[in-house]
Parts: sequence; C-alpha cells; structure tokens
Amino acid sequence: MRILAFETSCDETAAAVVEDGIRILSNVVASQIDIHTRYGGIVPEVASRQHVLSIVPVYQEALRRAGLELKDIDRIAVTHGPGLAGSLLVGVNFAKALAASVGLPLYSINHIEAHLYANWLAFPTARDDTSRFPALCLIVSGGHTEMHLMHGHGRYSLIGRTRDDAAGEAFDKAARLLELGYPGGPAIQHAATKATGRYSLPRAWLPGTHDFSFSGLKTALYHLVHREHLLGHPELVADAAASFQDAVADVLIGKVSKASIDLDAACIMLSGGVAANATLRNRIATEALVEVFIPPLSLCTDNAAMVAACAYFAGARKLPSGPDLDVEPALAMK
Repeated sequence: MRILAFETSCDETAAAVVEDGIRILSNVVASQIDIHTRYGGIVPEVASRQHVLSIVPVYQEALRRAGLELKDIDRIAVTHGPGLAGSLLVGVNFAKALAASVGLPLYSINHIEAHLYANWLAFPTARDDTSRFPALCLIVSGGHTEMHLMHGHGRYSLIGRTRDDAAGEAFDKAARLLELGYPGGPAIQHAATKATGRYSLPRAWLPGTHDFSFSGLKTALYHLVHREHLLGHPELVADAAASFQDAVADVLIGKVSKASIDLDAACIMLSGGVAANATLRNRIATEALVEVFIPPLSLCTDNAAMVAACAYFAGARKLPSGPDLDVEPALAMK
C-alpha cells in the first residue's frame, strides 16, 4: 500500500510517499527556519502564508522522488491537529481537494501520534507484530512533552505530560535568555559542547506523578544569568547552557526510566524534535533499564513520512475522513 501524506502543523511544509508503513519512497521537507530566525520564534501568519507557497512544489517533488504518479497512490493522509490553525488549514484543504479530485480515501492523522511512528520507519516490523507492546512513548518537541503507554497500534493511555512549558519551548526560552539565538535546542546543544563547568539548577521531580515541569528551571536560569552577570562572557554562557541541558535531560530520563519499570513496559520509544538532542539520545540509550528505540535525526523533526506510517498502522483501525474534515489545533491523543 502506497500512502501519500502531508504535514503542515507548524513551520515545515512536508510531503512523503511511504509503502506499507515502513518503506520511505520519498520524504520532502521545506523548512521555514531561516524565515522565522529573524523574529526569534515562529510567527503563525508568516508560517501559514509560506505553506501556501510551498505545498504544491513539495507535493510534486515527493511524487517525483518516489518515481510515481498520483494514480499509483492508494490513500492520502494529512495532519489535522494539533498545531497552528492557519498552518493546518493549508495542508488539510490541499489534501481534501487532492483526494476528492481522484477519489482516493483521505485519513486524518494526529501530529503527536504520528511522531511515534517514526520508530516504525527506522525500525520496521509487520503490522501484526506485538513484541514491542506495551511501549512507553516519550514525545518531546517544541509544543509537546507527553508520555503515553502504547498498548497496540492506535491504542494509548496518557501517563504524564508537562504542566507548563514543553521541553522544546523551554530550550527556546533558555537560548533567548542566554542570547544564543533560535531555534533554542541546537543553540543550547552547540554552546554546551564548550562548557568547562556546571551551575546548580533545580530539577522538578513532582513526586507521585509522571508529569513534567520546566517553568521553574527556566526561572532559575533567568536569576542565574542576572546574578552572575553571564552575558558577554561566552565561557560562562556555555556552562549555563550545559547546566540547563543536563537538568532537562535528567528529568526526562529519570521520569521515563521510572515509568518504564512501574508500568512493566517492553521498551521505550523516543520521538519529537527534542529527541534530536545528542545528550538526551546518548544518555537515555545507556541509562534506561529497558530496550530503547530512537529514530534518526531526520525523522525526529516534523516530516510527512511519519504521518504516512501512522496512517498505515494506526489508520487500519479507523475509517476515512469525510468532506467535512476540519483542523483541530488543540487535538489530544486518544
């Protein structure tokens, strides 16, 4: 089965063709990072306008790289939430029109759920293989930090989530405090490689829950920056960046490791843009007490291949969407 998928939930315009949920025939992403860097963050109106400009070229390039025509596609999938409303509208309306024009079934996909399926693209199994379940899934990105127990394809229980900032959002805010630029995750990671020391920063463990909180850590960094007069001293900024990164990684790894044992998980699956962080990747692979799956960097950030994979595996349990499909910016995983 060949699935053509679209992803426009934030600031990447993406299209991909995936065969049988595991074989990537093409995966095209048009990033807007250079556009939004000048603003220090994503401007929703700018993002949606750029999607309008990019969606057709990205779609055409996805088919070209796959060596296929639209008549060779079996179904179409598109992210319909969560995300920026204007951005989602571009992808959903384009996918609806395309599906209607050729009579193909259209599947609406949850962006958070799609991130999980990067693990099936990177580590393929058959759809009826249940050896990884229950899987403890940690999704860490700019907008989401959630932990779900995956009982099977399309079946989840929410275990924990952030009570304030998502991990990626915290990285962006920390980088802004340290004047390291945008996006924050790569900027913090790069600065941390030059660190020679560490500062003491708090970890919010929230005993008795599997939830996360990074707001207090961000506030502590703010006070550290001003108390120690770090700005203008690259070596001190590097130490602060490393300290912040360590604190985030400690909490993420500590929480997910404990939950994996408490819930008797068969494995841990990491996904989302923050999963590209080298410290988090290296440490969770060595410190977790169960098998860990971590997708390659290209599949951690937003892409359409993960949407297609989700449509194949989780989509087997759902009916196609009708012409009344609309975006759901605050969509939760069920």
